[in-house]
Amino acid sequence: MRKLLRFPVIGLCAFSLAAACSGAETATSPSAETIPAVPVVQAGTEPASPPPNPALRPVIQSYEVIAVYPHDDTAFTQGLFFHEGVLYESTGKYGESTVRRTDLETGKVEQFRDLPPEYFGEGIARWDDRIIALTWRAGLGFVLDLETLAPQEAFDYVGEGWGLTANETHLIQSDGTPILRFLDPDTLQISSTLVVRLNGKPLAKLNELEWIEDEIWANVWQSDQIVRIDPNSGNVLSVIDFTGLLPESERAQPAENVLNGIAYDAETGRLFVTGKYWPKLYEVRIIDIAGTSE
Repeated sequence: MRKLLRFPVIGLCAFSLAAACSGAETATSPSAETIPAVPVVQAGTEPASPPPNPALRPVIQSYEVIAVYPHDDTAFTQGLFFHEGVLYESTGKYGESTVRRTDLETGKVEQFRDLPPEYFGEGIARWDDRIIALTWRAGLGFVLDLETLAPQEAFDYVGEGWGLTANETHLIQSDGTPILRFLDPDTLQISSTLVVRLNGKPLAKLNELEWIEDEIWANVWQSDQIVRIDPNSGNVLSVIDFTGLLPESERAQPAENVLNGIAYDAETGRLFVTGKYWPKLYEVRIIDIAGTSE
């Protein structure tokens, strides 16, 4: 059920939620104990063991860096998208969660909205002139104005919120499981679901999402891999290995400084990636193992 809320706006940098937004979260970090990681496959090598179904074997790809831009290294990046020359980003952590608009060239945060400290911000996506924003365990999402970042309303959902993107007809949400949810953009209720499989096996830990040329791209949490997913079958078509993009020496907290953030400029075909607390945002080109550009 959607909740229409009236938010008092405090300047350009903060908002408070009405009392109707209940469901404060417990200040703990996500657990990875029972969720298998995606196999780490270095460029130019084969998986250590054959997949269970060779017919479903994904392509292994790598990357080349086109440009490097500054990025706020205090940002626990959760969501990222690019629209009309502007980079939009959401950040997480209790008491630190924001939705922000950032200048690509300088990395300067031009405008932001704080989430209340009891909410752990997660993925964001654009739908028309709105930004849809998830939270982690509260079962509550927010709708903000794209231009002003002013909060407009809130909505309920079941389960955790992780990543969010949109195609021409639906919002697409991840929740840390192998199941992606397709949401009706008007009601924000589930229309259908899709099980994602790598080598025929369900793939969990799907995090930040991006819709790119009729595919769903997903960060796999706590890895340096991005997977490209067929939105019809759920099969992983490609695993892109970003090992070495940001060296370990530049990750102050390796367990948290993971790759997370994909933004695609559909007008120019530019692709951007970054990570949590990363000091850099990269424009990249995807290449296959032989070095042929995508």
